[in-house]
Amino acid sequence: MEVLKIYKMNEGAHEPVYSTEGAACFDIKACLTENTEVSSYNKFQDSFLKKVIYNDVLREHVLKIKSGERCMIPTGLIFDLDESQSLRIHPRSGLSIKNGIILANSQGIVDYDYTQECFVCLLNTTTVDFYVTNGMRIAQGEIVRNNQVKFSFVDTEPSQKTNRVGGFGSTGVS
Repeated sequence: MEVLKIYKMNEGAHEPVYSTEGAACFDIKACLTENTEVSSYNKFQDSFLKKVIYNDVLREHVLKIKSGERCMIPTGLIFDLDESQSLRIHPRSGLSIKNGIILANSQGIVDYDYTQECFVCLLNTTTVDFYVTNGMRIAQGEIVRNNQVKFSFVDTEPSQKTNRVGGFGSTGVS
């Protein structure tokens, strides 16, 4: 099994974990500590900083994501990818279906030459406030092999490869 080096920016950062033996992706967790500032955008495109607070009832650090708001959630981790790898950040299906929390960019891609902290951009699609807590599983990550290609313009259209006819939405009935 390959080893991926990860740098913890602070002791509060959480190690990625494969939840099951057969999991294709590992869980990425929020790293919310005292006085963490989070970049946010509301549904009117206003940019602002939010501070993580300590909630006495929950007894942990939390960040509120309001309806329509997007927040860059820190992980406290820097992934040391080699030149043949990239990290794909996918949404967690449970957060999406149960809470309406999705990745604002559908999927995040971390290139091997990105050597800064990894953030996860969450979007609250509901009308209800959502609370992210320290250590919460906010996304899942997948290490992917890069396959860069050279591009070449040609003078002829590609030939028909299968019996497929049509474009977007043409492969079946929903």
